Amino acid sequence: MRKPEEIERHTIAVLVDNEAGVLARVIGLFSGRGYNIESLTVAEVDEAAHMSRITVVTNGTPMVVEQIKAQLDRLVPVHKVVDLTVETNPVEREMALVKVAGTGEKRVEALRLSDAFRARVIDTTHSSFVFEVTGAPDKINAFVTLMRPLGLVDVSRTGVVAIARGAEQM
Repeated sequence: MRKPEEIERHTIAVLVDNEAGVLARVIGLFSGRGYNIESLTVAEVDEAAHMSRITVVTNGTPMVVEQIKAQLDRLVPVHKVVDLTVETNPVEREMALVKVAGTGEKRVEALRLSDAFRARVIDTTHSSFVFEVTGAPDKINAFVTLMRPLGLVDVSRTGVVAIARGAEQM
């Protein structure tokens, strides 16, 4: 009996033309086939060449991830597709703004924990803080989890940005 394949998390970088409709086409590929996107970031990376980089974090079996990469590679505005999870040991970072409301001991504890996570206070009132925390997605998740019982009000996250280690370029 064959063992079912495990679901894996993959970070895929896609170099595309920076033009209207490209992001919609890439995202349409995911939604049209029922693939989930955990995180998505897009920005122009080469102004002169009008190129943007889309970083997508998705999950699936190895076969599904290979299908995603092959289908992305066939889209016309796509220049290069790199599965950073497989081909490199990527540096991944995310930024989050975390609002925590509370007074007294909960307020003091939120400040103490923010210091341990190297989160910066970027806004404060008598009854709340907004923290900026940057790091690997697991670090952001841990920070949010610890803030929940202290009065977590709201969270806004950027999504994962990733780059390969070493001298190679995409």
